[in-house]
Amino acid sequence: MKKNENEVRKIMLKVRMNESEFQQVKKHQQKSTEKNISAYIREVAMQKPVLINYRNQSADDFLKDMLALKKDLNGIGNNFNQVVHKLHILDKIPEFRTWVNHYDGLHQSLVKKVNEIKLRMNQLYEEWLQK
Repeated sequence: MKKNENEVRKIMLKVRMNESEFQQVKKHQQKSTEKNISAYIREVAMQKPVLINYRNQSADDFLKDMLALKKDLNGIGNNFNQVVHKLHILDKIPEFRTWVNHYDGLHQSLVKKVNEIKLRMNQLYEEWLQK
Protein backbone atom coordinates (compact mmCIF):
# COMPACT_ATOMS: atom_id res chain seq x y z
CA MET A 1 0.00 0.00 0.00
CA LYS A 2 1.49 3.31 -1.09
CA LYS A 3 1.26 6.32 1.21
CA ASN A 4 -0.63 9.37 0.05
CA GLU A 5 1.63 12.23 -1.12
CA ASN A 6 0.46 14.39 1.81
CA GLU A 7 1.35 11.64 4.32
CA VAL A 8 4.98 11.29 3.21
CA ARG A 9 7.18 13.46 5.41
CA LYS A 10 9.87 14.92 3.17
CA ILE A 11 10.69 18.06 5.15
CA MET A 12 13.17 17.81 7.99
CA LEU A 13 13.17 20.45 10.70
CA LYS A 14 16.29 20.86 12.80
CA VAL A 15 16.06 22.21 16.33
CA ARG A 16 19.06 22.89 18.54
CA MET A 17 18.83 22.22 22.28
CA ASN A 18 21.21 21.98 25.14
CA GLU A 19 21.42 18.72 27.11
CA SER A 20 19.02 19.77 29.89
CA GLU A 21 16.35 20.91 27.39
CA PHE A 22 16.66 17.65 25.48
CA GLN A 23 16.40 15.60 28.69
CA GLN A 24 13.29 17.54 29.68
CA VAL A 25 11.64 16.89 26.29
CA LYS A 26 12.67 13.24 26.49
CA LYS A 27 11.19 12.97 29.99
CA HIS A 28 7.87 14.41 28.78
CA GLN A 29 7.88 12.07 25.79
CA GLN A 30 8.47 9.02 28.02
CA LYS A 31 5.50 10.00 30.18
CA SER A 32 3.34 10.13 27.06
CA THR A 33 2.01 7.33 24.89
CA GLU A 34 4.15 8.46 21.93
CA LYS A 35 6.80 5.89 21.08
CA ASN A 36 9.50 8.26 19.84
CA ILE A 37 10.58 11.86 20.28
CA SER A 38 9.81 12.83 16.65
CA ALA A 39 6.17 11.78 16.98
CA TYR A 40 5.89 13.50 20.37
CA ILE A 41 7.38 16.80 19.12
CA ARG A 42 5.21 16.65 15.98
CA GLU A 43 2.04 16.27 18.10
CA VAL A 44 3.05 19.13 20.43
CA ALA A 45 4.04 21.42 17.54
CA MET A 46 0.75 20.78 15.73
CA GLN A 47 -1.10 21.50 19.00
CA LYS A 48 -2.70 18.07 18.99
CA PRO A 49 -3.56 16.40 22.28
CA VAL A 50 -0.84 14.20 23.71
CA LEU A 51 -1.95 11.26 25.84
CA ILE A 52 -0.06 10.96 29.09
CA ASN A 53 0.44 7.64 30.86
CA TYR A 54 -1.04 7.74 34.31
CA ARG A 55 -0.14 5.20 36.99
CA ASN A 56 -2.51 4.60 39.85
CA GLN A 57 -0.65 3.61 43.02
CA SER A 58 -3.57 1.58 44.37
CA ALA A 59 -3.71 -0.39 41.11
CA ASP A 60 0.07 -0.95 41.30
CA ASP A 61 -0.36 -2.26 44.86
CA PHE A 62 -3.22 -4.49 43.68
CA LEU A 63 -1.06 -5.94 40.91
CA LYS A 64 1.78 -6.58 43.35
CA ASP A 65 -0.65 -8.45 45.62
CA MET A 66 -2.01 -10.42 42.66
CA LEU A 67 1.50 -11.48 41.63
CA ALA A 68 2.14 -12.70 45.19
CA LEU A 69 -1.18 -14.57 45.08
CA LYS A 70 -0.17 -16.15 41.77
CA LYS A 71 3.05 -17.39 43.36
CA ASP A 72 1.07 -18.83 46.29
CA LEU A 73 -1.38 -20.54 43.91
CA ASN A 74 1.52 -22.13 42.05
CA GLY A 75 2.87 -23.46 45.37
CA ILE A 76 -0.54 -24.86 46.36
CA GLY A 77 -0.90 -26.50 42.96
CA ASN A 78 2.55 -28.09 43.25
CA ASN A 79 1.80 -29.40 46.75
CA PHE A 80 -1.54 -30.80 45.59
CA ASN A 81 0.19 -32.52 42.64
CA GLN A 82 2.60 -34.19 45.06
CA VAL A 83 -0.24 -35.41 47.29
CA VAL A 84 -2.20 -36.85 44.37
CA HIS A 85 0.96 -38.52 43.07
CA LYS A 86 1.54 -40.17 46.47
CA LEU A 87 -2.10 -41.31 46.56
CA HIS A 88 -1.58 -42.98 43.19
CA ILE A 89 1.36 -44.89 44.65
CA LEU A 90 -0.98 -46.20 47.41
CA ASP A 91 -3.54 -47.22 44.76
CA LYS A 92 -2.94 -50.92 45.58
CA ILE A 93 -4.75 -50.57 48.93
CA PRO A 94 -8.56 -50.76 48.39
CA GLU A 95 -9.48 -47.95 50.84
CA PHE A 96 -7.19 -45.54 49.06
CA ARG A 97 -8.74 -46.21 45.63
CA THR A 98 -11.82 -44.22 46.60
CA TRP A 99 -9.62 -41.40 47.92
CA VAL A 100 -7.56 -41.43 44.74
CA ASN A 101 -10.65 -41.20 42.54
CA HIS A 102 -12.13 -38.42 44.70
CA TYR A 103 -8.94 -36.35 44.88
CA ASP A 104 -8.12 -36.90 41.21
CA GLY A 105 -11.35 -35.08 40.32
CA LEU A 106 -10.56 -32.31 42.81
CA HIS A 107 -7.05 -32.09 41.40
CA GLN A 108 -8.34 -31.57 37.85
CA SER A 109 -10.80 -28.93 39.09
CA LEU A 110 -8.10 -27.11 41.09
CA VAL A 111 -5.64 -27.13 38.20
CA LYS A 112 -8.31 -25.77 35.83
CA LYS A 113 -9.25 -22.92 38.21
CA VAL A 114 -5.63 -22.04 38.99
CA ASN A 115 -4.87 -21.86 35.26
CA GLU A 116 -7.92 -19.62 34.68
CA ILE A 117 -6.82 -17.31 37.51
CA LYS A 118 -3.24 -17.21 36.22
CA LEU A 119 -4.42 -16.41 32.69
CA ARG A 120 -6.67 -13.57 33.86
CA MET A 121 -3.95 -12.19 36.13
CA ASN A 122 -1.49 -12.20 33.23
CA GLN A 123 -4.04 -10.40 31.04
CA LEU A 124 -4.60 -7.73 33.71
CA TYR A 125 -0.86 -7.34 34.22
CA GLU A 126 -0.21 -6.94 30.48
CA GLU A 127 -3.04 -4.39 30.17
CA TRP A 128 -1.67 -2.39 33.06
CA LEU A 129 1.86 -2.36 31.68
CA GLN A 130 0.40 -1.14 28.35
CA LYS A 131 2.73 -3.21 26.22
